[in-house]
Amino acid sequence: MTPHESDSMVGFVSPRTGAALSPDGETLVSTVGERVPVVRSIPRFVASDGYSAAFGLQWNAHALTQLDSSTNAGLSRERLERCLGMPLERLAGLRVLEAGCGAGRFTELMVQAGALVHAVDLSSAVEANRRNVGAAPNYVVAQADIRDLPFPARTFDVVLCLGVLQHTPSPEASIAALWRMVAPGGLLVIDHYTWTLSRLTKLGPLYRQILKRLPPARAKRITDVLVDVFFPLHWAVRRTRILQQLLSRVSPCLSYCHIYPELTRAQHEDWCRLDTYDELTDHFKRLRSVRSIRQTLVALRGVQIQALRYYHVVEARCRKPGGTPCVG
Repeated sequence: MTPHESDSMVGFVSPRTGAALSPDGETLVSTVGERVPVVRSIPRFVASDGYSAAFGLQWNAHALTQLDSSTNAGLSRERLERCLGMPLERLAGLRVLEAGCGAGRFTELMVQAGALVHAVDLSSAVEANRRNVGAAPNYVVAQADIRDLPFPARTFDVVLCLGVLQHTPSPEASIAALWRMVAPGGLLVIDHYTWTLSRLTKLGPLYRQILKRLPPARAKRITDVLVDVFFPLHWAVRRTRILQQLLSRVSPCLSYCHIYPELTRAQHEDWCRLDTYDELTDHFKRLRSVRSIRQTLVALRGVQIQALRYYHVVEARCRKPGGTPCVG
């Protein structure tokens, strides 16, 4: 089966020629003879190797870790609505492109809200995304590169890219590629890691220089051992700020026990395993300031630009001029 097709959903096109693609058995075929394999109901415009392999392992191993439907904590919804600047219900009926969808922490929420969600990821995380979301009529997922998206330009009411840009070879090129997908009057929503003093005073970057060079499965075994050692200490000092700060200087693990009291100990440990592996194995870790993100959006001629720092992340959004804004 190919992905669900609807008059309201955006059809796939060849990233190379722009020719429309249509189903032909277990492939998508263009009018000029291009063929794209469809594996387990997911079109595969790229292979699952290269620097994205670690992310594929990560999201398939932690497919449920961040999903609100699994944690019952509402953390993903809170973050998504903050970045969008509006309630999720406002997405109903809108064409949304989610670039870097991972296991689907935001995908499931937007699909449930009635958005017409087109999710893509560079890695095999698309398989976890598909398992988590299912075969909803307002959802399609594909394995594709942000820089070569398989959709017509200027098509989407909302283009969303959270937790991704810092891991790409060129965040500016990636943002420009996303901008091409935004329809006139549409909204671009992104975030990006920024500089923090703690990045200069922790041991994590030293671990990363070793672990990011290892095969993903081996690196995952090592980060799991690190979590086995350090997470109990993070949990023990979660209510003592000075001890948290001291421990964070020597521990390579990322733990937010003191920030999200709504999560259980087991859920915090699971998040710690996910975030520690993510932090110590990503091939690219770009950093940008609020100012540089704002300048990038200005250069693209975005309007109604908002860019704010939230902890260690820049959260930004802007609108493409022209047309009638579909979301306010």
